[in-house]
Amino acid sequence: MSEELQPHKRRVRYHGKNPRKFEERYKEHNPDKYAGDVQHILSKGQTPAGMHRPICVQEILAILEPKPGEVFLDATLGYGGHSQQLMAPLLPGGMLFAVDVDGQELARAEARMRGLGFGEDTFVASQMNFCEMRGLLADAGGGFDGILADLGVSSMQLDNPARGFSYKSDGPLDLRLNPDTGRSASQLLRSLSVDKLESILLENADEPLAGPIARSIKVGFLPVETTAGLVEAVRVGLRRAGLKLPESDVKKCIQRTFMALRIAVNEEFRVLDRFLQVLPSCLKPGGRVAVLSFHSGEDRRVKKSFAWGLEMGIYASVAPTPLRPSAAEQGANPRSSCAKLRWAVRSEKPLGAACLDSRGDLRSCQ
Repeated sequence: MSEELQPHKRRVRYHGKNPRKFEERYKEHNPDKYAGDVQHILSKGQTPAGMHRPICVQEILAILEPKPGEVFLDATLGYGGHSQQLMAPLLPGGMLFAVDVDGQELARAEARMRGLGFGEDTFVASQMNFCEMRGLLADAGGGFDGILADLGVSSMQLDNPARGFSYKSDGPLDLRLNPDTGRSASQLLRSLSVDKLESILLENADEPLAGPIARSIKVGFLPVETTAGLVEAVRVGLRRAGLKLPESDVKKCIQRTFMALRIAVNEEFRVLDRFLQVLPSCLKPGGRVAVLSFHSGEDRRVKKSFAWGLEMGIYASVAPTPLRPSAAEQGANPRSSCAKLRWAVRSEKPLGAACLDSRGDLRSCQ
């Protein structure tokens, strides 16, 4: 069909002065065309729909010190914000590998990076879980000079109601980082006992009211098919328990419930533990790693693994305390406020058999 005969596609119409729904925000979904509008949203400390703002960029660059000719891995590509910043100092001669388990966002981020001029000779994107990064070593020359892992859920995933990550908009209760595999949160809830659900809320999110929330979901609300249904189940559970909580505390319970289920659906702690096991064998001697975490369960695992690796001589140095986003960054991007950044530098010495198992993985530091 010629260009003249193609039907005109009208933009999505909405009620009121400003679009409220994710799919209606046509300007935010086209930042190149509506740069002024997007910048206005950013200036208010908000994240435009369909976009993710990378956190602690300057701190990460200072830790990883990318240099021309080095080979790096962005283990959680997301929107590609960190990758974009890492590419410039790696050139000329360097290479950046990037992986993401979410095929939908991977395709968008790869197209964005190609549009910025990074060809396949310098930027290689693959769909995989970051704990499987050892599969890249052959193409990466045996190891990476630097690895970045941002453990947060991207803003694109949070803001899109179809993904079911947020309690703020109604949508299917999914919560899968890779929507093409595994069980959704709705399916998981049907398979759990009250005691197991209570345990998940406690272990994954430190939820102090896990009992009444778990009983409410399992006894009065199954099947829970939507995010709005889960929100209502939590609210009803708290009311039935006779708890007169302020709305701010109720919202925190809802947020923790969503987080706990997301971690369970995606087995995030198991995946992170596996990543930390294979990490030393994926770093070159002297290689640097930075891990950006967003809640205590993640940070505890990273802290313990790095401290044990330092004691065993695997790492030459590690972060004594986590770095936090600056006050200015937290003000400009409130979603960064709970982030913690830890780093480690691999020892120049060969990895000893005492700290590795037969597969070359880091032995458990439990």
